[in-house]
Amino acid sequence: MNIFRLFGDLAHLASIFILIQKIQTTRSCRGISFKTQALYALVFVTRYIDLLFRWVSVYNFVMKVFFISSSCYILYLMKYRFRPTHDPSIDTFKVEYLLGPSLVLSLIFNYAFEPTEILWTFSIYLESVAIFPQLFMLQRTGEAETITTHYLAALGLYRALYLPNWIYRYFTEDVVDPIAVTAGLVQTGLYLDFFYVYFTKVLHGQKFELPA
Repeated sequence: MNIFRLFGDLAHLASIFILIQKIQTTRSCRGISFKTQALYALVFVTRYIDLLFRWVSVYNFVMKVFFISSSCYILYLMKYRFRPTHDPSIDTFKVEYLLGPSLVLSLIFNYAFEPTEILWTFSIYLESVAIFPQLFMLQRTGEAETITTHYLAALGLYRALYLPNWIYRYFTEDVVDPIAVTAGLVQTGLYLDFFYVYFTKVLHGQKFELPA
């Protein structure tokens, strides 16, 4: 594992801890898209199905279990414990527009037409657009709590760090993963507007507000 992959994983872990901390300390899931969290849970379950039959390493096992369990825990907090604080009237993005194309692409563009490979490919495509419902909520409300923006920034940083990871692996291991690279570029691109506001406002102590 190279340093870019390690820091990417750490940023991913940080995003989850920030989100759980936000929900538990404020006792509210206001401003968080349940649909995005449900999509991430689906991403982890379909990607890490190999936990049932393949061993890679302790690090790999722990990370996979953590991502699946933490995503399910977040869904529990939003669906049951703090359900009254979630407003479905603004979490209205139709996830069918994400699930359908991701499934079709995984059936057409994959490395092997096998169940586990298709599920892995589906998870890659779906992860690249899973943030859409959350960004759609931000667009509708026009603002977000500071801690929510920190969560999104850490999540975006996780994916952005995978870009130099792929470059590093290309030059050191001669490894190229077109599916992951393409999906990663799409996912990183979705964060550009958010990062602009985050760096120009939030990090300067101002409230996160999207331009009118």
